[in-house]
Amino acid sequence: MSQLDELVVLGIDTSCDETAIGIVKGDRILSNVVFSQVKKHARYGGVVPEIASRQHLRMILMVYREALKEANVKQEDIDVVAVTYGPGLMGALLVGVNFAKSLACGLGKPFVGVNHLEGHIYANFLAFPELSPPFIVLLVSGGHTELLEFRGRKDVIILGRTRDDAAGEAFDKVARLLRLGYPGGPIIEKVASRGKPVYHFPRGLMDSDDFDFSFSGLKTSVLYFLKKNPDAAVEDVAASFQEAVVDSLIAKVKKAVLKRHIRKIVLAGGVAANSLLREKMHRLGEELKLEVYYPPLELCTDNGAMIARAGREIFLSEGPSSHELTAVPYLTF
Repeated sequence: MSQLDELVVLGIDTSCDETAIGIVKGDRILSNVVFSQVKKHARYGGVVPEIASRQHLRMILMVYREALKEANVKQEDIDVVAVTYGPGLMGALLVGVNFAKSLACGLGKPFVGVNHLEGHIYANFLAFPELSPPFIVLLVSGGHTELLEFRGRKDVIILGRTRDDAAGEAFDKVARLLRLGYPGGPIIEKVASRGKPVYHFPRGLMDSDDFDFSFSGLKTSVLYFLKKNPDAAVEDVAASFQEAVVDSLIAKVKKAVLKRHIRKIVLAGGVAANSLLREKMHRLGEELKLEVYYPPLELCTDNGAMIARAGREIFLSEGPSSHELTAVPYLTF
């Protein structure tokens, strides 16, 4: 096995509709291969679990071989095999977990299970090796919207979370209302860039004393607005909706920073790729003199490199996971 700071860790993520395998050595990404199933699911307006699972089965060996080739390493060089075991789609998760266990057994290497949400946070450590806790995390994706105080792997405080739809889920649903297609986040961002936020949609819970979020009312407001205003410019509606989501997120982060007296903000998850969210978070950082971190776009969406980086941390602090570990679709912190 390599020296601890030079461990070669292979990370696998099959939590949803992307077959992703990355190889990381220390904080350096050697490869990060992602096979996306977006085109397979777009016709249905969302991810179909059975199709996702079957696609993972078809593609995982090819993605594994491509990751080894891109990293220019042999499979014998791998020190640790890490894999997402939750949260996510049960069938999809099982493909990755079983592949990881088989690979670890075949190579005689340690196996580590990783919380997918934790993986998104550790994407920032790949981009910013100097990053250190404590910091406030805004974790926003298709299935999760959470505000966390991260003081270490075993010291994470959940400050708030969505009471209904996740932010990414709201993007998908509103994109459907606007007949823009799937996935909603990137499409709405692109369309919104051609419009103006001229309509006011509600910012759920923005003025409440807690740190929770709510996006269901916003989605419903867009629905009724479109019924009353069928000729409204799609670009302006998209821009107005996006502005409402981002305003809600920024308001809670600001409140958390001021109440918890922490000077660092970390963005994580697929919605962290949104340019308006990044721009407004940067402005908040300048306003309050905060350090703001967000990973490059390729590390915001699901990927294996972030799972490898989190897996390294888990292995060094806790050792290998038991091979009795199985998929946990509703895993949380």
